[in-house]
Amino acid sequence: MEYVIEYGKAVQSVMTYTPTQILTFDGFIEQYSADSRYELADGELIDMEPTGPHETVAGKLTSKLNIEIDKQQLPWVIPTRAILRPFANVATARRPDVIVLDELALSQESLWQREPVITLATSVKLVVEVVSTNWETDYARKVEEYSLFGIAEYWIVDYLGLGGIAFIGRPKQPTITVCELVGDEYQQQQFRLGEKIVSRMFPELIMRLDDVLPR
Repeated sequence: MEYVIEYGKAVQSVMTYTPTQILTFDGFIEQYSADSRYELADGELIDMEPTGPHETVAGKLTSKLNIEIDKQQLPWVIPTRAILRPFANVATARRPDVIVLDELALSQESLWQREPVITLATSVKLVVEVVSTNWETDYARKVEEYSLFGIAEYWIVDYLGLGGIAFIGRPKQPTITVCELVGDEYQQQQFRLGEKIVSRMFPELIMRLDDVLPR
């Protein structure tokens, strides 16, 4: 409530409040499935605000992993616009920057023939998030969501070293954090510039953070 002075009198004025629009998962799919700029978190629409360098890193990662998939003749695919629905009873929809799917498992996905929506952890081999200014989401919330969902491996590619000291140490520097699911929790290992990445999903992969940085 506020008061406005009008001709020497205090006149009561009602402040207007516009609540945040809350979406259901189905509502998000209907309105935003084709717009990769947006995610949904507990019914709240999230604008991910990707930058050019962010997309460069994601594109290079996709290229490196596709080459490895072909080399190993794996029945895996990297779609361009897949959506993860980690919880059936929560209005959350994630769009990992890179997601590696087991094509043979997609026949079990109830929504896949109509929408590129993944609801089963068994369909997912790897997810990768390239860190932006909202680094807290990648290092905290998504670690929790992806581990609860049961994704076997999750990479956090912090090419600018934006994450907090608690996550990437001191001094802050470009880092890839590889999270491997052990039981129901992630065991994390960090790789800096010049260090070969070790991955359970891609044991023969030869790649460093240097290989995916913007030129």
